[in-house]
Amino acid sequence: MEYNPSLPELSNDDFALKITPLFQIMDVENKGVIASEQLFYYLRKQGILLDDPRMQKTLSDLLNGKPGEPMYRFIVPSELRQMIKQNSVVKNVFQKNFVIPDFEDFCLDIEDIYNDTLGNRGGSVASYIPQLARVEPEQFAVSICTIDGQRFSLGDYTTNFGLQSTCKPINYCIAMQEHGEEKVHNHVGREPSGRSFNELSLNAAGLPHNPLINAGAIMCNSLIRNKWGLADRFDYVFNTWKKLCASNGVSFNNAVYLSERQTADRNFALAYFMRESGAFMEGVNLTETLEFYFQCCSIESCTHNLATAAATLANAGINPLSGEKIFDERVVQHCLSLMLSCGMYDFSGEFAFRIGVPAKSGVSGALFVVIPNLMGISIWSPRLDKHGNSVRGVEFCERLIEKYSFHNYDSLTRETDKKNPRKRKNEDLVNQIVRLIYAATNGDLDEIKRLESFGTDLNSADYDGRTALHLAAAENQIDVVRYLIERNVNLTPVDRWGGIPLDDAKRHGNDEIIMLLEGKHIGDETLVK
Repeated sequence: MEYNPSLPELSNDDFALKITPLFQIMDVENKGVIASEQLFYYLRKQGILLDDPRMQKTLSDLLNGKPGEPMYRFIVPSELRQMIKQNSVVKNVFQKNFVIPDFEDFCLDIEDIYNDTLGNRGGSVASYIPQLARVEPEQFAVSICTIDGQRFSLGDYTTNFGLQSTCKPINYCIAMQEHGEEKVHNHVGREPSGRSFNELSLNAAGLPHNPLINAGAIMCNSLIRNKWGLADRFDYVFNTWKKLCASNGVSFNNAVYLSERQTADRNFALAYFMRESGAFMEGVNLTETLEFYFQCCSIESCTHNLATAAATLANAGINPLSGEKIFDERVVQHCLSLMLSCGMYDFSGEFAFRIGVPAKSGVSGALFVVIPNLMGISIWSPRLDKHGNSVRGVEFCERLIEKYSFHNYDSLTRETDKKNPRKRKNEDLVNQIVRLIYAATNGDLDEIKRLESFGTDLNSADYDGRTALHLAAAENQIDVVRYLIERNVNLTPVDRWGGIPLDDAKRHGNDEIIMLLEGKHIGDETLVK
């Protein structure tokens, strides 16, 4: 069912007219119809799931507006053409016009990393909150959502768990969206603390170090709709999470909330310490602020939904499934900067150094990862390391960065064997050939040698069958021709017009190259025998 990855961009009408060959591929029994499940399978391979809000009208039309009817029916070519004309998501599936064009291959790698990480049984569940101590430690889930809404999940991805500290970056965004950078950071700093997440410590200005430790998160909560009643404030945050998850599966765990409140001595101490230092804005009710903070930590969802929330940050504040703008771009930029430097407790510097992507962990075993302009990742595994981070979550990220060029500074490294999922299959090879041809045309021998060291075949040809030797001969790049001959390239490759490099040299009157290719002598040096 592979579709031509080099298909040019077409209008909806043009592309719909070209759907017949693809329809015939899916019509394996040659009956002139395809089963709806075949179409859904093709959609799923590209990460488009049936609960995608962008697909609901298309599915309703497919069922003739009768959502209670079975979804499995036959589709004729005219119906598929109509879907493509009306729904850009369906069109992009068939054109593989997504940020990860070969999504199926990418998912196979994610599954391998997941299985390799599954055997790690290090660490232990959080014990200071009774409800967290009772969680089954073997559970493990990973979900991915790209900025185009491609989704994939593994493991216990429908099991809900508490957000805990992964709510902190979102509460910071909410506070920033409401008050702006200057007012928020009059009350909370933006530097890593280098200390435990709940340590009784403030910066030199008497403020919490950053919004992603307990003191800073309590401070951000104090800023959110602080003129409203507590119930309305919580509803506001809760509804923001529903928007982030495209209205899917967000809930509240009252038992966890009560456990949080009963084990809150340190958080109360932090709040009073900040009040003593004059950090809060005037009129803040400490008890209500702490209740609000505990409630936010007790919101629950699963990785399947939280990956969409992470993808919203990766997509500059726009939910990729609903299309709704939830946060301004600058708010997201500030949030991701803090997640990169402060999001992993006192392991933040090491995580930024080794893995190099914004992330936020929580003591429930949650890990909220953002790869800007590409995807969001939600990971959950309850066993924690000594820093309070999910053991499997951190290992999964390490393995992911080993395989893919997701580190913030991977773009600085040219000599790498990491994969780039943004590229189509064979795109690296095509790019190497393009660079080789360009270097030969312009006489850039150093670039040719560099490409050769990366394994590029010097006999490679472009679409027209033109090799580096063809172009160097035509452009009179004698040093390049001499080097290619020394490397024993094929001297008589034929292009689409039947020409060989010697023909190019003769056509352009490049006499020295003609002599080289004909095996003549130049000076005292025999170059071709």
